[in-house]
Amino acid sequence: MIIDHIENRNLYSNLNSDIKKTLDYLYETDFSKIEAGKYEIDGNNIFALVSEYKTKDLSQGKPESHKNYIDVQFLFSGKEFIGYAPLVNQKIVEPYNEANDITFYDCEQSLCLIDQKMFAIFFPTDIHMPGIRVTNPTLVKKVVVKVKVR
Repeated sequence: MIIDHIENRNLYSNLNSDIKKTLDYLYETDFSKIEAGKYEIDGNNIFALVSEYKTKDLSQGKPESHKNYIDVQFLFSGKEFIGYAPLVNQKIVEPYNEANDITFYDCEQSLCLIDQKMFAIFFPTDIHMPGIRVTNPTLVKKVVVKVKVR
C-alpha cells in the first residue's frame, strides 16, 4: 500500500509505466468536469471508475482485495477513512468472484485518512475497505483506477 498527495506522484513513477500513466492521468484530469462512469485509459489494462457517494459507518464497510487489478484510489473531493491490512490468512466471508475480481473478508484493519487530492495504491497483497466516514457521512467524489497486474 502507498498513500500520498497527488503532487508527489513523481516519487512513484519508477514502480512501473502503468502506475506512472495512472498517476499522471489523475494529476492532469479536471474531475470537476467528469461525470460518474467508466473511462478507458488503456483498454482493459487501465481504466477509471468515477463515482460520487456518501461515506458510511465503519460497521457497514466490507474489507476486500483483488487478484487481477491494482486499485489506485484518488479522492478528488471530500475525505474518508480507508481500512487497510496486509493480506495473510484473514477469514474469507465471500470467496473470490472472478467476474468482479474481488474477495471479501472479516478482519481487523488500520484506518488511514485520505483527504482531497490524495491517492492510495492497493496491490493484490493489500486488503482495503474504502468509503468510511471520518465524522458525519459526507459526499465524496472518488476516482478508482484499475491497473491490470501483468
